[in-house]
Amino acid sequence: MRDESSAALIPLSEWKAILDSFGPGGAPLPFVQEIFLIQCTIAGTTHVEKIEEKTAELIPGTLLAFRREPENPFDALAILILNGHGEKIGYVPRAKNEVLARLMDAGKLLFGRVEAKTTLGDWINISVKVFMRDL
Repeated sequence: MRDESSAALIPLSEWKAILDSFGPGGAPLPFVQEIFLIQCTIAGTTHVEKIEEKTAELIPGTLLAFRREPENPFDALAILILNGHGEKIGYVPRAKNEVLARLMDAGKLLFGRVEAKTTLGDWINISVKVFMRDL
């Protein structure tokens, strides 16, 4: 019988090596799921330099990367949102970031997909659906 208390989770960084060991094309991941968590509007877009350029390519369905920013002086649970070029375009709103930050701190992979983008004066309103990839 396996001792569950000593079972360790495989870090995401090791999954690539495991999958590569299956040869060209890797192995199928039948149990990988994208789990919808929340919808939100990206916060702080008015404070990002050249936001128009950084969001010009964003259309519904565009993937966005998330990165924790625990040293953020305004919010220890801050989650930075990056476009496909790795450029900052804003943050997950503080009112919705606590559970997401804790999931990321536990090693879960979170990302966003653009739902809609509209411009209201000098404010770019980007609606995002947040997902967790579960292995």
